[in-house]
Amino acid sequence: MMLNEAAMTSQAPTTSPSQQSNGSKLAMLAGIVLAVGLFFYFDLGRVLSLDALKNNRDHLLAFTEANYATAVGLFILTYIVVTGLSLPGAVILTLAGGFLFGSLLGTLFVNLGATTGATLAFLTARYLLRDWVEQKLGKWLGPVQQGFTNNAFSYLMTLRLIPLFPFFVVNLVSGLTRMNVGTYVVATALGIIPGSFVYAYAGRQLGTINSLKEIASPNVIGAFVLLGLLALIPTVYKKFRGAR
Repeated sequence: MMLNEAAMTSQAPTTSPSQQSNGSKLAMLAGIVLAVGLFFYFDLGRVLSLDALKNNRDHLLAFTEANYATAVGLFILTYIVVTGLSLPGAVILTLAGGFLFGSLLGTLFVNLGATTGATLAFLTARYLLRDWVEQKLGKWLGPVQQGFTNNAFSYLMTLRLIPLFPFFVVNLVSGLTRMNVGTYVVATALGIIPGSFVYAYAGRQLGTINSLKEIASPNVIGAFVLLGLLALIPTVYKKFRGAR
C-alpha cells in the first residue's frame, strides 16, 4: 500500500518554476486589466475632473481640516493607485494637493505618491513585458538600452522635466530598459518637482482656474523644456569628450 502511494506521488505532475512565474504574471496582468476596466466602466474619471474638484472643494477642505492625517494618507494612496495603474487624473490630484495642503506640502505629498506609483508601474512593465519585448524587438531596443545604461539619470531627468512626454508612457518605457531601479526612483523624484510645484501652486487659486490650459502656458512649458535640456548637458559633455 505504501509502495503504491509512493508510486502515485512520484507520477504526480509537477509545476516548473517557469510555469509558476508565467501563472503569476498572468494573474497580475488580469488583476491590472480588471482594475482599469472597472475604473472606466463605472466612469470614475468624472471624480478626477476639474469641475468635480471645484464643485466639492468646500467639502474636501472641511474634511481635511477635521481629519488631516487621514486626508494626507488617502491623498497619497489615491495618487499611488492612479499613477501605478496609469489612469488619468494625476494633474487634477496635484491641483487638489496644492489646494488642500498648500504649495510646499502639496508638492511633497504629490512627490511621494507619484514616485511610488511610477515605480510600481515601472516594475510592473519590467516584470510583465520586458522579456517579451526584448524577444520581439531586441535588435531595435538595443541602442535604447545602451543609451539608458550609459546616461540613464540624465535621460530620465530630461523626460521628467519636459511635459511633452506623457508621464505614464515614460514609466512603462523605462521599465522595458535595463535601468537601475535606484536611478529611476531618484531621477523621477527630482525630475517631477518643478511640474508638481507649478500645479500645486496653481491649486491655491483653484477658484480662478477654468481650464488646465491656463496653467500650462507657453512660458511655463518653455521653462520646463529649458530645464530638460540643461539635464542633458552631462550627457552631451561626455559624448564630446569621447569624440575628442
